[in-house]
Amino acid sequence: MTKNVKSYWVVFLFCLGYVSSQGQQAKIDSLLNLLRKDKQDTIQIKNLNNLSWEYNIVGDYEKGLVYGNEALRLSNSVVFGNRKGWPSGIASADANLASLYQQQGHSDKALECDFAALKIRKDIGDQKGTATSCRHIGIVYTSLGMYDKAAEMVFSCLKIHQKIGNKKGIAESFTSMGNIYLKQGNYDRALEYYIQSLKINEELKDKRGLSSVLNNIGIVYDAKGNSGKALESYNAALGILKEMGNKNAMARAYTNIGILYRKQAKYKEALENFAGALHIVEEIGDKQGCADAQMNAGVIYFEQAKYEKALENDLAALKLYEEIGYKEGATECYCNIGDVYFKQNKMAEAKKQLLTGLEIGKQIGIKPSIASIYQSLSLVDSASGNWKEAYEYHKLFKLYTDSIFNAESAKSSGEMNARYENEKKESKILLLEKDKEKQSALSGAETKRHNSILIGVICVLTLVILFSVFMFNRWRITQRQKTIIEKQKKLVDEQKALVEEKNKDITDSINYAKRIQQAKLPKREDILLALPQSFVFFKPKDIVSGDFYFCHKTNADVFIAACDCTGHGVPGAFMSMIGSDKLEEAVLQSSDVSEILRRLNLGIKTALRQTDNKESTRDGMDIAFCAVDTEKGIVRYAGANRPIWIIRKGQKTIEETKATKKAIGGFTEDEQHFDSHELNLLPGDTFYIFTDGYADLFGGEDNKKITTRRFKEQLIGIQEKTMSEQETLLDEFAENWKGKTEQVDDILVIGIRL
Repeated sequence: MTKNVKSYWVVFLFCLGYVSSQGQQAKIDSLLNLLRKDKQDTIQIKNLNNLSWEYNIVGDYEKGLVYGNEALRLSNSVVFGNRKGWPSGIASADANLASLYQQQGHSDKALECDFAALKIRKDIGDQKGTATSCRHIGIVYTSLGMYDKAAEMVFSCLKIHQKIGNKKGIAESFTSMGNIYLKQGNYDRALEYYIQSLKINEELKDKRGLSSVLNNIGIVYDAKGNSGKALESYNAALGILKEMGNKNAMARAYTNIGILYRKQAKYKEALENFAGALHIVEEIGDKQGCADAQMNAGVIYFEQAKYEKALENDLAALKLYEEIGYKEGATECYCNIGDVYFKQNKMAEAKKQLLTGLEIGKQIGIKPSIASIYQSLSLVDSASGNWKEAYEYHKLFKLYTDSIFNAESAKSSGEMNARYENEKKESKILLLEKDKEKQSALSGAETKRHNSILIGVICVLTLVILFSVFMFNRWRITQRQKTIIEKQKKLVDEQKALVEEKNKDITDSINYAKRIQQAKLPKREDILLALPQSFVFFKPKDIVSGDFYFCHKTNADVFIAACDCTGHGVPGAFMSMIGSDKLEEAVLQSSDVSEILRRLNLGIKTALRQTDNKESTRDGMDIAFCAVDTEKGIVRYAGANRPIWIIRKGQKTIEETKATKKAIGGFTEDEQHFDSHELNLLPGDTFYIFTDGYADLFGGEDNKKITTRRFKEQLIGIQEKTMSEQETLLDEFAENWKGKTEQVDDILVIGIRL
């Protein structure tokens, strides 16, 4: 478990900085009294939202959810102004619920509530509230390892606060950006943002902000190996937190100090701080805090060679991390468990645990953990006699660590070479001295004995010389052959380097094309804002895709489509770009789904100059196209070779509405008509549009397709799940089915629940 690149520490980021104290209960009691006295609806809603927030602060999440949901119910039912529902109250309730769900590890539910609050706050022009929602969404994305999305949301938050001149909001945004870079291991960028936040918090004398950023600065210094500055920052943060009485954050500060002491092998001090943290997190019911404490205890037991105790703590921590969905902690646990099994000589189980941790680590991109797992895998395969795999894993380990340790490695290598040369010289001197001793020790009797065997020696030498001449001749032939082989190898290496360079150029070009194609696709956040209960499962076969999805919102409808262009890879991507542009044009010209497909068909044929001529291209696309009226629950659908499936709430069957059996473009007539259908959906009903890639995925025991039947069974079986969970389960089923079989087509599945 002790490695070159990994120090086994868990970073604790104070993203929200809740303050709990004895005064919180007094606030709760006061709010409960107000709730009983004030009967005006809007005041009741405010009191309910405040109670939800206060219970969140003290860690009683279940009560917080009860009052938050009651605030949401009352906000939706109250008559406010000329309409039913109070937007400000609804947004506050959704934001409180999002925070509570995030504390419990339900990130999917947190995102749904956050996006609902964000939409309302944008609609009513609440800029500060909009910024708060953007920042919290960024925090959730950070916890899920989705760093690009997290940065996008936090930047949106920062821009709003800068526009309205809210210094506290700017400081919080800088802290959140630092947290994102810290999670990615970019310590210098993280420190830049933290220092900017620290300056503003000092100016504002904001204790909560100061404690948060001081703690995270300590984490950066710890990661960079400056333990003195790290401890100084941690203790400064802890002093502020004790003044505030913030138990949740105090526990994390104690843990960070304990980790610092553990890395210095000061186990007594480390255990004292871990015990202090564990006492607090058990008191407030913090699952992640309990898991962190158990994992850190496991590390100390491992370093003391108490492997059974180490395994017991690691398994308990892993169970808690998986319950709350904290992937970074789970990655560390799998690595630790694998290392324990390695020490216990259980190689098969060790490799299984390490590979599981590697898969999760790659999903969230934590490079130090990935490097450490590769090193452990190399050791396991080496001990098992799998030399080839051990070498491959070692190369990957070196690939991740060379940039960090190049200078140190060069220095170490130089010292080893110098030591080797000195030892070699000393050995030669010793041999010469021994030879001289032998010569001087020869006596006259030994000389006579040597003369008596001289003739025999001469005969032997003659034979040796003849044999040497023969061997020298063979050596010359071998050298000539070696020279020829080296020249051929050099030529092959040059050709290989040229091919690799060309391949890199091509791959770089295609990767850039991917960026262009992704820029044309609708943002997932915009789709979630328009259709909160939805998912888009999109998995191209190659770097770029022939499948694409489309979303366009008007005042009345949300237009959404799943499109499958001819081919995949680069040719398919060209078609998808043309198809996306022509579909956008058609939607701007009409709101009738049948007319939109007619215009799309004509646009594709015109763009590709398709005629009846045999030399004309026959490329085109299949499409399932819908216009969704979310207020009335009406879906207008038209399709070209792609159907729509509906699963009613509580039902176990699929209603299928078939498409017109004609493609867009190609041989289709210029004025081809596409049938439209109006479908009435009730709350809780779900519909799906998709391309053929999922059903056509090969794999399974007999290397067969998933088929439409199995696809339907999979959708029916996951109806009780949220839409975010459905996307994850569809992906897992596809990956398990495919196994090591190559993906043959692009995959696109869109699910929407009203």
